[in-house]
Amino acid sequence: MASETITETAPPESPQGTGGLGFMERFSRLWHGYVGGGRSDLSDLKPGLPESDLMRVQAQMEACLEGLGGEVSARQRAAALGRAYTGLNEEGRARFLHLLAAEYGPDRDAALAAMAAYQSTNPEDGTALARAAHRVRQALQPPRVRLMTQFNALPEGVHFLVDMRAELLRLSRRDPALKALQGELKDLLTNWFDVGFLNLERLTWRSPAAVLEKIIAYEAVHRIDSWQDLKNRLDSDRRLYAFFHPRMPEEPLIFVQVALVGGISDSIQALLDEEAPVLDPTKADTAIFYSISNAQRGLAGISFGNFLIKRVVQELSTEFPNLKTFATLSPIPGFRAWLDARLAGEGIEALLTNAERKTLKALGKDWEEAPSTMLAEVLGHSDWLSDEATAAAVKPLLQRLAARYLYLEKRSPRDGVPAEGPPTALDPVAHFHLTNGARLERLNWMADTSTNGLTRSAGMMVNYLYKLNEIEKNHESYTGQGRIPVSSAIRNLAEG
Repeated sequence: MASETITETAPPESPQGTGGLGFMERFSRLWHGYVGGGRSDLSDLKPGLPESDLMRVQAQMEACLEGLGGEVSARQRAAALGRAYTGLNEEGRARFLHLLAAEYGPDRDAALAAMAAYQSTNPEDGTALARAAHRVRQALQPPRVRLMTQFNALPEGVHFLVDMRAELLRLSRRDPALKALQGELKDLLTNWFDVGFLNLERLTWRSPAAVLEKIIAYEAVHRIDSWQDLKNRLDSDRRLYAFFHPRMPEEPLIFVQVALVGGISDSIQALLDEEAPVLDPTKADTAIFYSISNAQRGLAGISFGNFLIKRVVQELSTEFPNLKTFATLSPIPGFRAWLDARLAGEGIEALLTNAERKTLKALGKDWEEAPSTMLAEVLGHSDWLSDEATAAAVKPLLQRLAARYLYLEKRSPRDGVPAEGPPTALDPVAHFHLTNGARLERLNWMADTSTNGLTRSAGMMVNYLYKLNEIEKNHESYTGQGRIPVSSAIRNLAEG
């Protein structure tokens, strides 16, 4: 989970939607009072934005960039443009964004002239050099960035831009013409969502219902099935923390769920059991981070997770001085995909020991069948875990392959472009925690027996250990040299 930081899950498709529903309707209602009649009124645009309507939108963009009139006029024009976008269908929004990308990029001639002036400036004249450099920066700034910035002045304008980027992320995957616009909006949001501007809040059962509803909707690692399930996750031996932005006070950006327990947990079903007794949190010695979820798809690639974990560790250490261990109980989301690809390409044979080949062949009736075929057949049945003999036979093999996947398999360069920096862990969640300074600590067999856990991770989960006095050293070792801090148990299993 590339240059983007990906946590336990990728950001979900927003329940509000980036498709003209939900919050798009809310934006339209919020901005209704800002829009006057006349040239600023684009309320009668057709949803698909045909050519005649596209020309009207372009005229409104030009008016926004001209900036005539005072603050009230500027807000009116921006609100009319924003409302126009919210009323379009998917085709119309794509045409709107294409117009923005194609017609309002940097002025190449102006940029070249400014750079030439900079080059000809006397390097000993500091004032003139600074002035010339400023002109270069201004010339390189696309007008569309100034246009997008104008939404800041509107109620929930920042949220509108977050949802617009979610749309751009989806569209730019198949349309390279939108990539530059998407990147520029990401740069804007990165500045606006600097971690120094964010508020860390602990959510409890007394938190606003509207916020708790969003936690239920955004949680994707371990689905919240009911309000009772959520109440259990907010009990006295649990903690849920989220980052909020002052301009989006009711929208969690990223949140983490923590269980206060005795010892490192090895089963998510046991951890989330609503019938389990509540532990006195003052007697807990371990904090288990069991779910970290990005909540805004439009903020993908803007890293909050590492700051969130460190802040939460500080909060918990202050509240509960008896906590000695900070660890995760994390999924291995890429394991089955990696394994299935190796099985399909017969690339698994070279990784098997002779003993493992014999074990796999013994599971089938046809001794001529390849071991990789037998393993694929076993895992292809949803009830393979319920057959004790089969589960016991494949357990050592799957554990060893999972350890190898986590510790030895590295991310490959994409599209033939050499990777920048040292090699990184192939598994996205592993990369996230290792980047944050954690150690690959323990592999847990049948830690997640849900359908999702079996499908993605063959039922296994892993503990990443955050040892406070080793976090910085581990971070530097991994990000600088590509070395994965690992326990001897996992290293021996992977290399065995």
